[in-house]
Amino acid sequence: MTVSTVSGASAPAAAAPPKAGLSGLDQGDFLRLMTKQLTIQDPFDPVDQKEMLAQMAQFSSLAGTTEMAETLKSIATKLDAVLAAQSVSASPSTAA
Repeated sequence: MTVSTVSGASAPAAAAPPKAGLSGLDQGDFLRLMTKQLTIQDPFDPVDQKEMLAQMAQFSSLAGTTEMAETLKSIATKLDAVLAAQSVSASPSTAA
């Protein structure tokens, strides 16, 4: 079996760099996969609607959890900065 290349074909200029594993996937990736699945599915044997809704609900839950984790990390960083500022202002200055 031989594979021929298509001449003149090139990657889009604004192509995103490859993501690192499954942790790099986002909602855009999910929507692209779902759209592709819908375009290639057999119309006489479609994907079960309940299964698709369950997948969408799971992804939505995962996205919410990820957003919550990022918010909590931001809060922790800000609290660390406040604690550091309080410890600097609470320490006695050594003036002679």
